[in-house]
Amino acid sequence: MEIFVWVVHVLAAIVLIGLVLMQHGKGADMGAAFGTGSAGSVFGSSGSANFLSRSTAIATGIFFVTSMSLTYIYANPSKSHGVMDRHDVSKPVQQQAVPASSPGDVGSSKSQEIPK
Repeated sequence: MEIFVWVVHVLAAIVLIGLVLMQHGKGADMGAAFGTGSAGSVFGSSGSANFLSRSTAIATGIFFVTSMSLTYIYANPSKSHGVMDRHDVSKPVQQQAVPASSPGDVGSSKSQEIPK
């Protein structure tokens, strides 16, 4: 489920970036606004929303919902049901440390066992 939400989140972000970059900004008509009398379009009377602005609103809503979903998923982690969760891991057996023999200790040396 988490991977699905991540995929939708990334796709919504990419679509949102693309839609915002394709739209025509309000400030782009600033030069023509003062000479031709179309200042209403620059300063707020945008009229009805077009396809790009509606698509941007939908992509923004999807991005918001997936952001909140990911926040909820990471704030409340569920218990994992993986293969290793069912495996009983016991403590490792501690082995007895063998004391190291000093070079001067000839009596316990393995070289005494070699036939001559």
